[in-house]
Amino acid sequence: MTAAAPAVAVDAGSRYLRVARADGDGPPRLVDLPGTVPGEGLPTPDRVRGDPAAALAAACAAYREHCGPPARLVAVHPHGEHPHLSPDMGEPPPQLLGAPHSVLALLRHAGTPLPSPVLVCDLGGAGVGLARCVLAGGTWAVSGPARYAPLPGGYGAAFDRAVLDGAGLPADDPEVLRLLALARAESTRRTEVALDRMVTRPDRAERLADTVVHEVAGREITAGVVHRAFARLTEGLDRAVADAGQGRTPAVAVGGAARSATLVRHLADRLGLPVPLPDGTDPALAAVFGAALVAAGRVDAADRYPHAVAVRVHRTVGGLPRDEELVISPPGTLAPGGATVFAETGGERVRLGTAPAEGGTGREVQLLVRGAVARSGVPAAAVTVSAAAGDRFHVGVRLTTDGTAHLVLHPLAPDAPAPHRRGAGPRAREIPLGALPADPAP
Repeated sequence: MTAAAPAVAVDAGSRYLRVARADGDGPPRLVDLPGTVPGEGLPTPDRVRGDPAAALAAACAAYREHCGPPARLVAVHPHGEHPHLSPDMGEPPPQLLGAPHSVLALLRHAGTPLPSPVLVCDLGGAGVGLARCVLAGGTWAVSGPARYAPLPGGYGAAFDRAVLDGAGLPADDPEVLRLLALARAESTRRTEVALDRMVTRPDRAERLADTVVHEVAGREITAGVVHRAFARLTEGLDRAVADAGQGRTPAVAVGGAARSATLVRHLADRLGLPVPLPDGTDPALAAVFGAALVAAGRVDAADRYPHAVAVRVHRTVGGLPRDEELVISPPGTLAPGGATVFAETGGERVRLGTAPAEGGTGREVQLLVRGAVARSGVPAAAVTVSAAAGDRFHVGVRLTTDGTAHLVLHPLAPDAPAPHRRGAGPRAREIPLGALPADPAP
């Protein structure tokens, strides 16, 4: 009997392509593909570095070549980015899931108590991202992130470059970088202890500076070199925290750089006591493990927008003009990267008309967001729609994977067929509205 194809998750990072699965009731685990670095994943090929879509395609191709097509595929992407998928990625097409939702899925599955709001601090190879997450109606609304991504190479690469430069090694040699990753994995504890002592006891820093923590390509790397490079990490983190402007908000730290207890303590000094990951979880694998649980159907992604989205409309009732709020998307309906949601009444799409605007410059449309306990919506965006008097539309909202909302207007011309219920139709107009608020005021 042929075993059923598994559900898998992919996190195509700037350093490693990680593929994970969560079978049965067991914990998530990395899939062992040819060339995998233990505990890390496949090294990201140079040809796809800096191209998230190409890196994702490379990870999926490597998995399919070794294991065949998966039953379901969930792909992690940094919040605030809108990856464009290649049409030749094969079947099934991946479900895109933002890194904050992936991490929160892992924590929820483990039963970790989660405050709201909570910051998901992604300390990855490409950059630092702080996403603010607010729980409402069983789903998480994510705003932000405040992001710091230095060039060239990114956040983690800046640290590696400083370490290798300090040791007199080439910082752009893939083989040297691979050896650095292996050496770091073998001497994590020794390096962390030395770094922690130098940070917490500056009076001992000079005495410990010559301590050898690991060896790469025949060169010794000392605690002093690592300590000097560590400033690259703290400076970038401080910049992202300042940009986020959240004050002391509980945070969960994930990503490769979050393996450093010293760096996580630096984060805690600024934001407060961190939310712990489940026991034994490697922070670099938290996102892909959470996505693997979602792929396996063991936890809900909880990524639908939790609040109602409406537009302010003008109607004439009993011969008198009246302003009303027309709900387009009920709470928990909009999904990032999902289909357009159109305003409906009684199972039929609402048709809205336009009135002539003064000066012929167009009509302002105000988008509102309403929390569960609020009686009326709060303004989220306002756009000007140019249309001839008497034009009629179906009006909808679409949410892209990067969190950007789009107002969708499908015209109802006499010769235009009614749009398909799941799509906006070829004649639809889309107007970007920006990010929807995570926690609208009541």
